[in-house]
Parts: sequence; C-alpha cells; structure tokens
Amino acid sequence: MEPSLKNKNLLGINGMGRIGKLTFWNHLVVRHFDGYVINAGREVGRNLHDVIHFLTNDSTYGSLDRFLYGYTGKKCEVKIVNEAEGLLDFDGLSVKILRNERNPKNINWAKESVRIVVECTGAFLDPTTPADHAKGSARGHLEAGAEKVIVSAPFAIKDSSMRMPEDSGLFVYGINHMTYDPTKHHVLSSASCTTTGLAHMMKPLLETEETSQIITASMSTVHSATNNQDILDAVPGAHSKDLRKNRAALNNIIPTTTGAAKALEEVLPQIKEFGFMADSVRVPTSTVSLIALNITFRTKLSETGEPVLNREFINNIYKKAAQGAQKDLLIFSEDQNVSSDFQGYRASCIIEGHETHTRTGFLQLNSAVLQECGMTNAKDVRIPVTHAKIFGWYDNEFGSYVNSLGKLTVYVDKNML
Repeated sequence: MEPSLKNKNLLGINGMGRIGKLTFWNHLVVRHFDGYVINAGREVGRNLHDVIHFLTNDSTYGSLDRFLYGYTGKKCEVKIVNEAEGLLDFDGLSVKILRNERNPKNINWAKESVRIVVECTGAFLDPTTPADHAKGSARGHLEAGAEKVIVSAPFAIKDSSMRMPEDSGLFVYGINHMTYDPTKHHVLSSASCTTTGLAHMMKPLLETEETSQIITASMSTVHSATNNQDILDAVPGAHSKDLRKNRAALNNIIPTTTGAAKALEEVLPQIKEFGFMADSVRVPTSTVSLIALNITFRTKLSETGEPVLNREFINNIYKKAAQGAQKDLLIFSEDQNVSSDFQGYRASCIIEGHETHTRTGFLQLNSAVLQECGMTNAKDVRIPVTHAKIFGWYDNEFGSYVNSLGKLTVYVDKNML
C-alpha cells in the first residue's frame, strides 16, 4: 500500500468491464469511499494514459466530466501520481490500478488495505467454489484478505446437489438488504438488473391486501444488448445452448432466457407459492430495458358488482409506494415515455402508469372437478379474477442496477464490524 492510501477507507473493484467501470463512476458521485483499488487483471493499453482514456469516456453516458458536472464546464481533474505503481488521482480521490493477477486469491487485497471488493468480472458466480480453485473463485477475494465480496450478478451454483452456503446471500437494495447480517454474510450477490427492477414492481403488490392473492405471474423484459452478445454473427462456443446469442446484436430482435424469476424467489420468498415465469427479448439499444409484467389476481366485487381491482387502483398502489418505503427507488410516471428518457435515471424501476391495463373475468370450477380433488361436498364455484398488465422501465446499466449495487455496497460498509 502506498503512503498516500494509508488510513483511508478503500473500495476494491475487480474487473473493468461495463459494471466495473460504471461502479467506479457511481462511487465518484457518491464519494463515500476515500479511494479505490481497481484490478484490471492484465495490462491495459500502452500506459496509464490509456487507462485514463477508458475510465473518463463512455459511448453510452458520455464523458466523465459531463457525467459528474453536467454542462457547467467543470472538469474532473485526473493526474498520474506514479506510473509504475498504477497510482492515479481523480478529483482528490486516490485510485490504484492493478494489472497483474486475474485469479482473485492472488490479488492480495490485504496488502492494499481493501476490506470490501465488488466482483464485476462476471466470471466468479458460484459461491460454493472453493477459494483455491484453479480457475478462480469469488471466495478467493476472502483468501486474499478482503472481508466482504459483493458479486455484481446473480449466483449460479453449477452443482445442483450443492446448497447455498451459510455465509452467502442474495440482496436487492430496498427489498431485502435489511436482512444482511455482517456477522454471517461474507459473499453477497446484488442479483441482476432485471431482478432489481422486477422486485421493486412486485413488492408493493405483495404488501397490499387486495393484490396479494396472486394466481399466476409472468414477465418479459425487452432488454438492451449486452457484452455477452456478438456484434456480428459468430460461431457458437462448445456446448452452447442458446445459438441466438451468437447472432448479430445490432440488427436482430433476439428471444432468450433470463434468471430473474429464480433470483426473485431469493429476495421475495412469497413468489415460490404461485411460481413465476420469465423470459427476455434482446433488442439493439445500448441501455434501458422494459419489464412487461402479467399477473392474475383473485379479486373481489364491490356491492354494485364492479371489480375492486382496476387500472386506477393498481396505479395508486405504485403512487403510494413511490412516496413511501420505496421513495427514490421506485418512481411512478403518467407520462408517455420512451427508453431514452431513462438513460442514466437513478431509480430501480419507473412504473409506466399510462400503460397499466386490467381485465376482470370469472374462473369457473364445477363441483365434479372439486370433488375429484377431495372436496366431497363441494358445489359449483365462480371466482372473480383480474388480469393486470404493468410496465416498468429500468436502466439496466448505470441508473437502475449500478446505482442499486452502489447503495448496497455503502450499506455493507456502514455495517462493517
């Protein structure tokens, strides 16, 4: 550790991809930490000037100057302190770039005095993988001296016979982050961008009596392209199951899968009671995605025979949540929006209230069917049900996901023992 970094609260970031870079940008705004140690894992460009060029420019969000200071003309002052040691200064904040080790267990966070590492490579997602695994592991960060690891993706346990370790947990800020236990949890996952947005859509419905009786639920996310897609058609890798991800991202609409439903069960366990289906459709935009949520509720009729659940009722649930417990995390909008309106928008989800729709009908269950289920004295039943379609925007890169990840990181740091 360099003398300039002694006695400072430093955040470690492993990986300089989309989430790693934007995590750094987010914390430059928040300024909770005194400095950052970023592990690139390899040489980047020709020198630190090339690293600075990468870290201060972005094709989606513009220059770091405008990102931090808008159009005031103010500049983010970046200086090279020590080329050989990878030391930089960003507006008075110390930044050290590590360019040697790719395996987390070899990074030596203890030497850098880093207690919390945000794991952003996307390569180490299995919390059951031991720290000394030859190909690396999220646990390797603990072996290297970190006290907490926050993985910027959902966990993926490869061996189905293995269970989630006791010291691991999946958390979405504003949903279940309060259940984080600093004495117990050391390997954390911040779920995914889609799970974050979806969880904030589901939470108010589950907490409202009239919408808590859910019969079926599913969602599709119209999702911007990501770096795991190819710009042009490419040969699939060995054992690749989804051939469409190797098709050109720039000129195709691509149906694919998402793990959001499975991850949602971890942060909102009530979901397991009725099950949840989810899929994704990739589209050629750089960021901001849209969740189309479909839910069927068991509902009631008013004294006049009108359904209790309607568009106004559901929109009011979201208006109330956006002004209450989920304030600043959930936003309700009645404008007619398009995706670019929310590029960089710092909220987990924005409900598109203009597009909320409901339709109420009846589920007919005759006595013969009920008697087959063991209800010997059952009679014909006619149950009112309401189907609702709700839309929610989220910036799958900085605005929704990285912002939520950053809030979780600060929360973990504030609760360090």
